[in-house]
Amino acid sequence: MCQLLGMNCNVPTDICFSFEGFATRGGKTDEHRDGWGIAFFEGKGCRLFLDSKPSIASPIAELVRCYPIRSTHVIAHIRKATQGKILLENCHPFRRQLWGQYWVFAHNGDLPAFAPQGMEFYRPVGDTDSEKAFCLILETLRQNFPKEKPSLEGIYPLLKDITNSIAEKGVFNYLLSDGEYFFAHCSTQLSYIVRQAPFAAAHLIDQDVTVDFRQLTKPSDRVAIIATTPLTDNELWTPIQPGDLLAFQDGLPLKLG
Repeated sequence: MCQLLGMNCNVPTDICFSFEGFATRGGKTDEHRDGWGIAFFEGKGCRLFLDSKPSIASPIAELVRCYPIRSTHVIAHIRKATQGKILLENCHPFRRQLWGQYWVFAHNGDLPAFAPQGMEFYRPVGDTDSEKAFCLILETLRQNFPKEKPSLEGIYPLLKDITNSIAEKGVFNYLLSDGEYFFAHCSTQLSYIVRQAPFAAAHLIDQDVTVDFRQLTKPSDRVAIIATTPLTDNELWTPIQPGDLLAFQDGLPLKLG
């Protein structure tokens, strides 16, 4: 299956270190060669980079590795196709607009024979189960809150309900964000780490690369990294329990229900 990478933090931060190890899994240290993508929220804007090439061989991925784009909400994905051809339109993350804001979604898993009904506004461009699930989530949110965006506490129960319904169809690990809210759902496998003071050095599993965050951060900084499997071998990662939907805010996980 695919792999996910997310970042949520209290100050704009670059994801170069984590992406260095993550992108290596797209064809070098792992088998996810069927495309990749990454989205960075910056204010109301959202930079989205996609490529159907493996991330290990993509010039666009090289740009992301070397260009320190700073953001408080980042979602990345490397693909091993289970449904849908290896085409650009099937690369995650997917992006749509709701309540005057961009929403971004990436999925790891498989939803066999998933065919949602009643899709009046959001329709998939590609032919993946993942994009269908994203469209169903947004369609449900729009139908229930047609005029304006609810609070985090207001949106969470509905998102949890639709997530549970989709998860009954198969494996449904995902990351979802609009640049203000950040959600992570674990169906089978997803972990996170919160980096905050006192900071220390971290060493990648997939590359012999070490970064000492004490030299790059302020004491008030806080960064949560979410990944399918841990990216470092000298830090303690926390597994998200199957069935849990976490909201991250300012680099901290919140379990609201």
